[in-house]
Amino acid sequence: MKKLLLPLFLVFLISCNQPQSEWVSIFNGKNLDDWKSSEHENSFRVEDNTLICKGERSHLFYNGKLNNADFKNFELKAEVKASEGTNSGIFFHTSFQDSGFPEKGYEVQINNSYNSDNKTIERGKTGSLFAIRNLYMKFVDDNEWFTMHIAVKGKRIKVWVNDIQVVDYIEPENAYREDLYKNRLLSSGTFAIQCQNPESEVYFKNIMVKQLPDDAVFEDEREIYPEDYVKKITQLHMQEFPIIDFHVHLKGTLTMDDVLKKSRETGINYGIAINCGLDFDINNDEKLQTYIQNNLASLPIFKAMQAEGREWLDIFSDESINTFDYIFTDAMTFNDLYGERVHLWIPEEVNISDKQDFMELLTNYIVKIVSTEPIDIYVNSTFIPAVIEDEYDELWTDERIEKVVNALAENNVALEINHRYKLPSKKIILKAKEKGVKFTFGTNNTSEKDLETLDYCLKMIEECGLTKEDIYMPSL
Repeated sequence: MKKLLLPLFLVFLISCNQPQSEWVSIFNGKNLDDWKSSEHENSFRVEDNTLICKGERSHLFYNGKLNNADFKNFELKAEVKASEGTNSGIFFHTSFQDSGFPEKGYEVQINNSYNSDNKTIERGKTGSLFAIRNLYMKFVDDNEWFTMHIAVKGKRIKVWVNDIQVVDYIEPENAYREDLYKNRLLSSGTFAIQCQNPESEVYFKNIMVKQLPDDAVFEDEREIYPEDYVKKITQLHMQEFPIIDFHVHLKGTLTMDDVLKKSRETGINYGIAINCGLDFDINNDEKLQTYIQNNLASLPIFKAMQAEGREWLDIFSDESINTFDYIFTDAMTFNDLYGERVHLWIPEEVNISDKQDFMELLTNYIVKIVSTEPIDIYVNSTFIPAVIEDEYDELWTDERIEKVVNALAENNVALEINHRYKLPSKKIILKAKEKGVKFTFGTNNTSEKDLETLDYCLKMIEECGLTKEDIYMPSL
């Protein structure tokens, strides 16, 4: 049988337009062939097999022959290193434009420690699907190489940093977008690398792409949340409003993998809290450091110390305390009028003979804790025992609210809005906001089933008019 010989140029065209099952390099390590820059071409150069991005704002677009630089479903991998204060990113499903920031497609953020021009910390950190699903925890260090892996199949986007998955976003049919991000949608397009400003310096090497068929889908299942919830979370991310549940415990069957998966699905970042104190498993420095190393090291999770009882400062060293991103406590471990140590959430331990005397004691106890202990957040705020909780609004008088709120403001301690207990009340939140108190959100879950979607917190954001300036963020 006679073999059909295709012209070489036709073979080449066919190979460039067929989905590939193998990784293909799109950066040759020698020059910028197959790439086109906007605005300031001198912001990009190649040295030692590495693409270096430093200079005035510019974007480097792939315009090579592979699939005519038009990708729908794909995987992209790159090795990246960012200097201190760098802001950069990798765009996909975008198209060339002569100037400005790419308007079309999505950006995966590269930002370990960037400070914006107004000297406030930019909140979307490395691995964020910028403005859509922000990652608020810095877990990549400056001046160290890390891997970025982006995958798109259908309407689903996944992002990994150093092989840890940080994004799992499904674009809804009617995706909510503010005007600034109206074209931040899945379609198809090329890739672009960002040089943000002269203060940023970022390095790339081994940029590889795997083309995937148009009908490719991710096979793993994930929970789908209601459209109104997805819209609200996306709106908050676009405003760089940090949606973080700072008060999560690994209790019941809840594992770290469960928490990370939940974060990717809900769009809520999490902080894992370790109960540290006299009556708890973690009651000395050695146990504390072992727990952190075995459970929380090198993960996109905030690390919290829940300081239990009033003895915690005598039990743990400053070095161990400073391991955490933030410290919080509450007034739920309590010495009552008879000097008995009780836990206010356990009804059998609570003995209240006079409600007003109890409330005075509790109020003064909270003020003392907030005023004398080096904490960042006061949690389970305004909790009172079940036996009197029906009288919450009457017992938390204006005078008592004023005392607690003033103590928080004077000592720069944030107030937790708690989803589990639906506390504090709107009245107290508004009073605290008036005084300049910062807020956090927390669940204080007892099991994996309690880790939900911060519904009470989202309600209070709207009803109390909270903005991102009202929200506490750890100094990372």
